Amino acid sequence: MNTGNLSWAIAATALVLLMTPGVAFFYGGLVKAKSVISMMMMSFGSMGLVGVLWILVGYNMSSVSEPFQFAGDPFSDFALAAADDGTLLYATYGATFAIITVALISGAIADRAKFGPWMVFAGLFAVLVYFPVSAWVWGGGWIMTLGANLGLPAVIDYAGGTAVHINAGAAALALALILGKRVAFGKGTHQPHNVPLTLIGVAILWFGWFGFNAGAQAFGDMSQVGLIVINTFGATAAAILGWMIVEKLKDGKATSVGAGSGAIAGLVAITPACANLTPGWSLVLGVLVGAICAAAIELKFTLGFDDSLDVVGIHLVGGIVGTLFLGLFATGTGLFTGGAGFGQLIVQAIAAGGVLVYSFVVAMVLGLVLEKTIGFRTSTDDEISGIDTAVHGELGYALAKD
Repeated sequence: MNTGNLSWAIAATALVLLMTPGVAFFYGGLVKAKSVISMMMMSFGSMGLVGVLWILVGYNMSSVSEPFQFAGDPFSDFALAAADDGTLLYATYGATFAIITVALISGAIADRAKFGPWMVFAGLFAVLVYFPVSAWVWGGGWIMTLGANLGLPAVIDYAGGTAVHINAGAAALALALILGKRVAFGKGTHQPHNVPLTLIGVAILWFGWFGFNAGAQAFGDMSQVGLIVINTFGATAAAILGWMIVEKLKDGKATSVGAGSGAIAGLVAITPACANLTPGWSLVLGVLVGAICAAAIELKFTLGFDDSLDVVGIHLVGGIVGTLFLGLFATGTGLFTGGAGFGQLIVQAIAAGGVLVYSFVVAMVLGLVLEKTIGFRTSTDDEISGIDTAVHGELGYALAKD
């Protein structure tokens, strides 16, 4: 790696790491004022635990063909000397993806989850689900080789539609089902306590996402960085419009939280597709996913599961839309953009379905075991009075008295 690539790798790693505090702000503003500390701590807890686990075992597990030189023995001077700067930066960059994937799940169980069991779940999910799935998608595993094995185009997931968003969304659905509904769950009963905080989170996430999508270019030839950047920008902008249109038609008003949620939906959908669509098709994807996710968040009321902050409706649904959209419009291989038949769509669907089922099942098992053994959900009294003081002994807004 030359100095330019090294510099962009460092910057991109910092950008993606900043995204997890962005998740904390985004989620924190959406919950009750009495549980904002609890919500944000789940993200910061993920940064600590998953970051350490990645260095110890995660990066080694994430590669089928070329294991990390000092993984498994990170205290060895000899092994460390064998790893060049590019390898070490790539390892750190990968850690930021693992961290945010786990942090995203927490939004589904806002206002009612204990911190200790969450941390146990976060560590086990990282080791049992994210690290192996990362190997499947990017480290030479079955998803990466699926197309060649079937005589079809290779699966396209440039930055994590399956490994990050479908993965997190499926686990979020499992935990939402296990922990059950919040007290007084229903449409309109749980309102954001701090909309500006949520929009700050959206801004940080959009800012950091350029590192998320374009950062991997630092470890290659940078030949697609311009395309990735404009697609990341364009799909997100278009998704804001798609969400607001549906919101206006459905509810009579376009809201700031809706606009922010639309931006996140667009970022989610363009994640797997950022290097394999023309800018025009990225705009189409953005409008489409904004509209679909705006409608999909209503499923929790129709089906009766309490996904507190719409992780399922945005990340699972948005990840699926972005992943399957490639089967139709990926440059050169999509059904309508030069591909020979349904091959690209088939491999995209198999990859998405495989990650969804695996993540959901493992998360369901982990969540059930934790709920039955140490208890995952807080008591009703703590939920009503506010879990910030009960779990963390802190207040999000401790204003001094005159």
